[in-house]
Parts: sequence; structure tokens; C-alpha cells
Amino acid sequence: QVQLVEFGGGLVQVGGSLRLSCAFSASGSLFSSSTMGWYRQAPGNQRELVASITSSGTQNYASSVKGRFTISRDNAKNTMYLQMNSLKAEDTAVYYCSAYNYPTRYWGQGTQVTVSS
Repeated sequence: QVQLVEFGGGLVQVGGSLRLSCAFSASGSLFSSSTMGWYRQAPGNQRELVASITSSGTQNYASSVKGRFTISRDNAKNTMYLQMNSLKAEDTAVYYCSAYNYPTRYWGQGTQVTVSS
């Protein structure tokens, strides 16, 4: 059984920083072989990809967060991170952790990030 749990959401002012963590629970080497990603969904909007990182460490970012957010993973700890700097009001959303291992995608329950101006 796969479980993803996000930590680190909260309320922060514009220009501030937050670090999200995603703890992955499963047997074997499923985490290290998975492409991990962060998605977000703001009210009234569709869920969108924020950043992803492959099993080999290749990173991909949405243009709206490039240069401000950094995704990373620690395979020894089965944990993924999202360092968010220079936060903007439009970054306010529920952030979801995702793991993709063909053919299945797993999701966390989400964590709220609110950026206040």
C-alpha cells in the first residue's frame, strides 16, 4: 500500500519562503524508481504541475515558478521536498504530492499554502 503525506504548508507573507515535504511510504524501491512531482490547485482552477523530478534527478518546473522554487528528493529517506522562495499571492493553493510509477499515479491528501499580501 502506497501512502504520501505532505508537510509544511501554512500562511506566509508575500516575499516569504516555505518548504514542503512529502513522505512516501511503500515497500521496496518504489520511491526511488518513481517520478515525483508537486501539483497545486487554487479555487476555481484546475490542478497544475508545479515541479517534477525523475528517478535520475532530472527536474522540470512550471514557468510561473522557475527560479523561485526548487524540487529535490532524498531516496534514503523516501522524501521529496519543495523549497519555495519569493512567494507571491498567486502561489496560494492546495499543494499535492504525486508519485508516478508506470502505470499508476499516487496522490497525497494536499497541504494548504496561503500567501498573504
